[in-house]
Amino acid sequence: MPKSKLFSGIQPTNLLHIGNYIGALKQWVELQKKYDCMFCVVDLHAITVPQDPKELRQNILNTAAAYLAVGLDPKHCTIYVQSEVPQHSELAWLLSTLANLGELERMTQFKDKAKKHGERASVGLFSYPVLMAADILLYDTQVVPVGEDQMQHVELTRTLARRFNTRYGDTFAVPQALIQKVGARIKALDDPAIKMSKSESSANYIALTDQPEVIRKKIMRSVTDSDKYIRFDPEKKPAISNLITIYHHATGRNLKQIEQEFENKGYGDFKSAVAEAIIALLDPIRTKIENYLRDPSELQKILDAGRDAALELAEQKIKQVRDRVGLGRK
Repeated sequence: MPKSKLFSGIQPTNLLHIGNYIGALKQWVELQKKYDCMFCVVDLHAITVPQDPKELRQNILNTAAAYLAVGLDPKHCTIYVQSEVPQHSELAWLLSTLANLGELERMTQFKDKAKKHGERASVGLFSYPVLMAADILLYDTQVVPVGEDQMQHVELTRTLARRFNTRYGDTFAVPQALIQKVGARIKALDDPAIKMSKSESSANYIALTDQPEVIRKKIMRSVTDSDKYIRFDPEKKPAISNLITIYHHATGRNLKQIEQEFENKGYGDFKSAVAEAIIALLDPIRTKIENYLRDPSELQKILDAGRDAALELAEQKIKQVRDRVGLGRK
């Protein structure tokens, strides 16, 4: 019996961080054993805001190297670069003719980013969810691992799949979202009210390539809550709860065990333990990333093979879509 298809991807903007690892990459490593996985470096999404071309190309390789360094295995999944499979863009245009303005205007992420960029916000930023839908539907994806902040986009994808199927006949699978229970959205170290983000200041995140002394400094300077108790309570103690979540994923200890471990200890002891756990977790990952980038020949071969496999699948689907819509000539 064939495995269900799974699709996911991360933007190659700046450095991947521990929030990306906990919220996505760690989960992907386990999911590749269970599903037929497509893991994409989504560079087309990255250019919805201005990027330096030279830096973007380097970040594409950095992101792909991180995929491999955390344990994704090209024998068990397909790893490729989104823009090297042009069917993503073609399907995005076709789906945009089915998406309604009101649906896109309601997207929370667009509203947040539009406030930040003002009149300079691109049309691409507005239509970003349609491209995401195309990414998913192009491979008849059945499972999409996402953070809570992407749930609206998955719902739009499901809506567009059903709308296309109703108008043109059954063509796309209607995917389901898969959300991690603890840690799907790691918060910023300097502001637990917002998501950890590589587009913010370096004090916001722990990069997968940060050196031990940098990690210690960032964790020890991270914000804390008003009282001195170390307990998991995201509403009343968001800062400490965020660090507990990170520690949970770095060590494998459950939340109750962590609370008991630090029951009679202060924030200093707790932060020190969190820093050392992160260092132990990231040290082998950082070393592997550096090795892939020092000699990228193996990385390039993996991306070439992934591109070819994705192109074959994508062209089969886009031919079916063109035929259903009535494009071109018979």
